[in-house]
Formats: sequence, structure tokens, C-alpha cells
Amino acid sequence: MKVKYGGWGLVLGAAVAMILGFGWGGWVTGSTSRARTDEAVLASRAAICVAQFMKAPNHSQDLKAFREADSWTRREVIERGGWDKMPGQEKASDAVADACAKGIEVLAAL
Repeated sequence: MKVKYGGWGLVLGAAVAMILGFGWGGWVTGSTSRARTDEAVLASRAAICVAQFMKAPNHSQDLKAFREADSWTRREVIERGGWDKMPGQEKASDAVADACAKGIEVLAAL
């Protein structure tokens, strides 16, 4: 009888701990953690891309060409300039170029 109640107490205690941990404790699964990490890496690479664009020698001409480009070709402007490449990379990610273009769009609107 005591073992039965002890077992149920263990099961309920574990369930309560999991509910509290995932609900309010900030616990996440491995896939959620990887997704958040990928988003953070993409955001930091996009910020580096925007900074490289802004520090380019012909920044004003590049910004003018970026503004004149159609929205679907702006990524190509970024890729031609090479700003989406991170140090040590031979080829940049399309996601970085897209995120960089969105960041530059915000700056171009100012």
C-alpha cells in the first residue's frame, strides 16, 4: 500500500516539476534551443553584413544602387558587393543576404 502511494507521489511530483520547469522555469527542448541559436547567429551575421555595407568606401553610391534595385534583386546587390560573406567564408548564406537586405532597407528609409 505504501509503495503504491509512493509511486503515485513520484509520478505526480515529476509531472508538477516538468510543468513548472517548462512553463515558468525557462526549460526548452533541444530543437527549440537549436532554433534559437540559429536565429541569434543569423541576426549577428546580418548585423555584420550591414556594418560592412555601411563602412564600404563607396557607401553612398552603393546605397543609391540598393534603393534603385527592385525588392527581389536587392539580395543580388548585397551578394555582388560581398558584404554578406563572413571572414573566413568562401560563400555566403542566402539567409544572411536576405536578412542583410532587410536591415539595409531599414537604414535606407531613414
